[in-house]
Amino acid sequence: MKKIRTNLFLLMTTAVTSTAASQPRIHFEVSFKEPQAHYVEIKMEIENLQRDFIDVKMPVWTPGSYLVREYAKNVESLEAFDGKDTPLATEKINKNTWRIASKKNRTLTVQYRVYGFEVSVRTNFIDDSHAFLSPAGTFLFVDGFLELPAEVTILPHASWSKISTGLEPVAGKPGTYQAADFDILFDSPIEVGNQDVFTFEAAGVLHEIAMVGGGNYDKERLTKDCIAIVEEATAIFGVNPNKRYVFIVHNYQSGGGGLEHLNSTVLGASRNGYQNERSYVGFLGLVAHEYFHLWHVKRLRPLELGPFDYDAENYTTALWIMEGFTAYFDNLLLRRCGFLTETSYLQALSSDINTIENRPGNQVQSAASASFDAWIKYYRPDENSANTSISYYNKGALLAMMLDLKLLAGTNGEKRLDDVLKAAYETFYVQKKRGFEELELQTLIEQVTGISVADIFDAAHTTGSLDYNRYLNAVGYEVIDYNDGRELPDLGISTSVSDGRVLVTGVGRGTAAWDSGINVRDEIIAINGERLDAHGKELNRVLQTAAIGDVLHVLIARDGKIQQLRVTLLKDTRGSFGIIPLADATVEQQRLGKIWLSQE
Repeated sequence: MKKIRTNLFLLMTTAVTSTAASQPRIHFEVSFKEPQAHYVEIKMEIENLQRDFIDVKMPVWTPGSYLVREYAKNVESLEAFDGKDTPLATEKINKNTWRIASKKNRTLTVQYRVYGFEVSVRTNFIDDSHAFLSPAGTFLFVDGFLELPAEVTILPHASWSKISTGLEPVAGKPGTYQAADFDILFDSPIEVGNQDVFTFEAAGVLHEIAMVGGGNYDKERLTKDCIAIVEEATAIFGVNPNKRYVFIVHNYQSGGGGLEHLNSTVLGASRNGYQNERSYVGFLGLVAHEYFHLWHVKRLRPLELGPFDYDAENYTTALWIMEGFTAYFDNLLLRRCGFLTETSYLQALSSDINTIENRPGNQVQSAASASFDAWIKYYRPDENSANTSISYYNKGALLAMMLDLKLLAGTNGEKRLDDVLKAAYETFYVQKKRGFEELELQTLIEQVTGISVADIFDAAHTTGSLDYNRYLNAVGYEVIDYNDGRELPDLGISTSVSDGRVLVTGVGRGTAAWDSGINVRDEIIAINGERLDAHGKELNRVLQTAAIGDVLHVLIARDGKIQQLRVTLLKDTRGSFGIIPLADATVEQQRLGKIWLSQE
């Protein structure tokens, strides 16, 4: 009996070993022969995909940044070999796909180089000091096999000593990391160089900060403040889904921006801005924003945002929820952590109101359509963008504020946006293990709170101004327009000075300049016979002394030709908005307002 069990065990072990050996396997080796020339070398080993041919592809975009960036344009010298290093025929069959005549070989190697010299949180940057690798722009995948696990071995340049990434290290293999599938690989940026690395623990999670490019940051203060943000954000959802989280911070002379990932983020910052209080708090806001995405986008998400199609746009109308709600919570987290006073927090909200209400595109594009068209508009602004579009960040944040206040008022302070996001995370991510449709989220909010929120969701799909005071008044605040009642003339242009010339850079819809035909790129030479000075001060003087209805004779140069335009000044319709406490707020309104802005 014992002998039979031993033989059976041997048979089972052999079968398991044989099965494991025949499983498809993909391994990357990353090296840097010429970092000073901005190149990374990639060797991709593919095993056990025995086909007549295989197609390898480069993603055209990276999750979280909704623009087709055509990463394949940076790929050079792609070659393929069989297990005996015999070259295999390759053919590029479309913009991001290479077909390899693999001839049923069990082992296949693909070698290529990638050029990277674009400073951003979503593109490769390689020089003699370090390498930042955005995986979607670095690693090929086998068409039809995104679900395969991948292993990555990084061979740093001889002058570099550190690797920072959210990828899971492989035990016993220095510099080697693994991803359960290519969705995880593409969501795990890699920093290689001599970055300053320090760690902290918060919410039961080990956090690593990798500072690239130096800076005047105070490690002790930054660590303490990041711990506060992590714990406040985790308190909203009640659970932190990671065991380890990595902040990759690129410090430049002037930098900004961030991109969220599953268990990491990439941030841009100004290396000497940490000692300036306003700049430092702005950086903490970026930390809060990207960290909040750990739950809200990377896990709780619309159906359209995962699994991804890496060959084309992935359209959704819900970025007003995903980015807008996050933009609301980033400052709210700073308020709860004590980094923003009540006044400065209200000023931040007022800034969003001014941005939206003074943008003509608010009458043209809804927050939902701004989301859907992010692929062709948000990341590709032009001289007319202000007239035709809005940001789903700003307007989404204001819609989130309205939703939060409505829930607070409607439940006597018992429920708010925190509660419904926690419930949505549990329902869609934990239990159903899928994304949500907008109507599903609206329904869940109404079930959790007993409050109809159709007005908020309708407003997200509607153009025009929002009724802020309908919601702010309920918690003892109001929006006022400091320009209300003022009668000021406005030309309706923005300008810049180049080589002593005053050039038009923007023309507002419905303004005097718009009606009279002033164009972007026109050079304004003189007004009413007075030549403009090199800094445009004469233009300011004219506007300060003019009145609504005055006619200006504007001499311009357009495409080398001199023209004179007759411009009738119109009223400046722009507002100057602020949020202040209601003078006659009731005790109940004041109570709800304290809950809204509480630091507890």
